[in-house]
Amino acid sequence: MKKSIVLLTLFVISNLSAQQRPKLVVGIVVDQMKMEYLYRFSDDFSPNGFKRLLNNGYTFQNMHYNYMPTYTAPGHASIYTGTTPATHGIVGNEWFSRTLGKDVYCTDDAGVKTVGDGTPEEGAMSPKNLQSTTITDEVRMATNFAGKVIGISIKDRGAILPAGHFANWAFWYSKTGSFISSTFYGDKLPEWVSEFNKEKHYMPYINKGWNLFKPASVYNESLEDNNPYEGKLYGSAAPVFPYDLKTMYDKNDAGVLRATPFGNDLLAEFAMKAIEKEELGKDNITDFLAVSFSSTDYVGHLLGPRSMELQDTYLRLDQTIADFLNYLDKTVGKDNYLLFLTADHAGAENVAYLKDRKYNVNNYPSKEVKKSMQDFSTKTFGIDLILNYSNFNVYLNKQIIKDKGLDLLKVKQAFKDFLITQPQVKKVYTEEQILANGGNDFYLNFAANGYDVTQNGDLVIIDKPGDIEYSTTGTSHGTPYSYDTHVPAIFYGWHIKKGESYDRKVITEIAPTIALKIKVALPNGTDAEVLQEVLDEK
Repeated sequence: MKKSIVLLTLFVISNLSAQQRPKLVVGIVVDQMKMEYLYRFSDDFSPNGFKRLLNNGYTFQNMHYNYMPTYTAPGHASIYTGTTPATHGIVGNEWFSRTLGKDVYCTDDAGVKTVGDGTPEEGAMSPKNLQSTTITDEVRMATNFAGKVIGISIKDRGAILPAGHFANWAFWYSKTGSFISSTFYGDKLPEWVSEFNKEKHYMPYINKGWNLFKPASVYNESLEDNNPYEGKLYGSAAPVFPYDLKTMYDKNDAGVLRATPFGNDLLAEFAMKAIEKEELGKDNITDFLAVSFSSTDYVGHLLGPRSMELQDTYLRLDQTIADFLNYLDKTVGKDNYLLFLTADHAGAENVAYLKDRKYNVNNYPSKEVKKSMQDFSTKTFGIDLILNYSNFNVYLNKQIIKDKGLDLLKVKQAFKDFLITQPQVKKVYTEEQILANGGNDFYLNFAANGYDVTQNGDLVIIDKPGDIEYSTTGTSHGTPYSYDTHVPAIFYGWHIKKGESYDRKVITEIAPTIALKIKVALPNGTDAEVLQEVLDEK
């Protein structure tokens, strides 16, 4: 009798747990994906990829980032911590730290070593610079570390930051063609990863090369194949199909796969292998897989948002998403996984493309912007007071200012007055203005949300809409304007109703929403604003 009661109790607890939490949470981040791509390429998508998510999930049509700079590392950190760089501390991909007085890469960690077939530099990475917990951390703690968390990406930062501080593993791509990790996670790669690497899954993609996925007539949402707004892929003679990846590989290394759609395909293969071998979603203890597709960013930067190459990348990613969803259905179960898809930032139009159509915008290389400030400083103060200029932040050399007996506030004001006269500059905020932000200045809020007083500069510059600190080909991102902030946000699967919202939402609402949805603690830095539509199940 007692045994029956115990078994019944365990059965009830097991079913209660299953009802409260999915077996697997899958977070998908598509690097540099504009919401607009889901509109522009819609006619060419299959019914089973992006459209399956849009038609059967809940879509936030007006999701935005709420800070600057809109870069990859801050984006991934903000999605998973539910807070902004001002709190989680990842203020760029790399930045000049005023406290340390040197450049910092977001996931650098000299205290760990490469695990796997990668260079020492590629693997000396960990989440130690991330100051807040992530939703993945909270899943680990909520399950008493029984639930597994794995982060994977072509980029190190795309794997490490979403996986958080307590992940079982994070894996990223090496120029050797292998997925690697660091001793932060373990001293030896799991056997299945080593076996996957030995099989050289990247080589069939390289040997096949890159040609159009669909007939050329399908690509009428893009410019002609060879246009002046595209860069050249790994020394190719022109930015035109087909691309001979074998020759590019022979002249470089397996890193060439990054700037092709096949970086995404390889990652999806690896993700499915991780689900199989790590047995993710096989029991009622919730696991979390964080997947970041990075090749879209490489292609966008190099070839731009109007290139056939970019459209081809998204048409192929659509098929990859379809295959991945089918795999989840078969291995985890259609009603057992909760999936969300978003992006770490969007991206600007190519400035030359806009200029050729009579929009009065220009590109301004960052080196030239810095040089103009240095020239002003020498002319005004007799010495170069610029310590560093990066990520729209101006760092002044306070030691020289002190030694020369200059008034720091007056020096800042002088630079601000100069910068506001520059043709690309819309606004300039001093550290004092940022820290005293009252919330009424829309763009000051972006600067303040991205500002860590221990790491950022003395002034923050916001360029005019459309102007860009980048080259004349390809594109970039980083600003507080909608072309950089407006990204997809789709929830699908376990206890998600169909629907859509056009209300403005912000990216930091994703993590606390997931936390409340699956009944775990909130990440510790979040302000806990949530997406109520995802929590409503009727």
